Amino acid sequence: MGVNLKDLIPQEVKTVIDDLKLLRGKIIVIDGYNALYQFLAAIRGPDGSPLMDSSGRVTSHLSGLFYRSINLVEEGLKIAYVFDGTPPDLKMKEIEKRKSIREEAAKKYEEAVKEGDLEAARRYAMMASKLSPDMVDEAKRLLDAMGIPWVQAPAEGEAQAAFMVRRGDAYASASQDYDSLLFGSLRLIRNLTISGKRKLPRKDAYVEVKPELIELNKLLEKLGLTREQLIDVGILLGTDYNPEGFEGIGPKTALTLVKSYGSIEKIPRGYLKTREEVDLQKIKNYFLHPPVTTEYKLEWREPDPKMIVEILVKDHDFNEERVKNAVDRLVRAYREYIKGRQLGLDQWFKKTGPS
Repeated sequence: MGVNLKDLIPQEVKTVIDDLKLLRGKIIVIDGYNALYQFLAAIRGPDGSPLMDSSGRVTSHLSGLFYRSINLVEEGLKIAYVFDGTPPDLKMKEIEKRKSIREEAAKKYEEAVKEGDLEAARRYAMMASKLSPDMVDEAKRLLDAMGIPWVQAPAEGEAQAAFMVRRGDAYASASQDYDSLLFGSLRLIRNLTISGKRKLPRKDAYVEVKPELIELNKLLEKLGLTREQLIDVGILLGTDYNPEGFEGIGPKTALTLVKSYGSIEKIPRGYLKTREEVDLQKIKNYFLHPPVTTEYKLEWREPDPKMIVEILVKDHDFNEERVKNAVDRLVRAYREYIKGRQLGLDQWFKKTGPS
């Protein structure tokens, strides 16, 4: 779930991206697990059941990954994905909490289906979404066939993506979570993989969701914080490493406390009441120095139509005509926007600039 900084981010530091062509030529590193969970949640039948092949294997994540990635490449974006590795021990409590929520949601889903409450069934089905290792491996295999690079993070994918942006190997990270900012990503793009019309929960109404860009330096300047202080604010509100947060401390109070005392360590203990044991320094150090790898290569390749058809049509029963038409679009987009432009990253940024 990540830290919720939504109410602390002023509208003036957000840039709504009305036209994805504004990102043409930019390297965007997408949080793979975050995106796959979004596809799992969104691509479902009226009763909440996910797409499945004839063997009963879930394919919603593959459908979303395939068609959304093609849409982004057609706009001229150079996308790559990064996947989570081994979660830190700090995250175990949050992982158990999420597991419990999914299990409870699965029970409520079954009850809603029996009662014929399709709206509730869909809602609980989304909450019960689960990614298995096999599903992730199949997603990576599909990306290989599409010629889209992916990076295996040693731990948190968002930390790896943020590192790649800070290093100058990518323009921005893309995720729904704000943790990327705490990990130091210079630019975060939200809504990239879910843009378009979305139905409002429990309402017969739709909203237009557009990607938005948040620049870390602009945010810090507007709030009058350093990155370390932004991490402190996040810890006060609750992160994946201390999900309970602190009692009675909301966004405004957290900001006021950090600005008044300078750091979370200097805040009087009387303010910091929590229902869990929290090692403040350990959490802070993890955001500042997470495990990352430098052993990666961002290289886009000509899509392999035969392999894509093998994975989607033969293995998972996708419609062959629709897949082949989409593959044609992907190949055309690759040749127009990427082929012949496989510059070294230093050359790339000298020519386009990561601005």
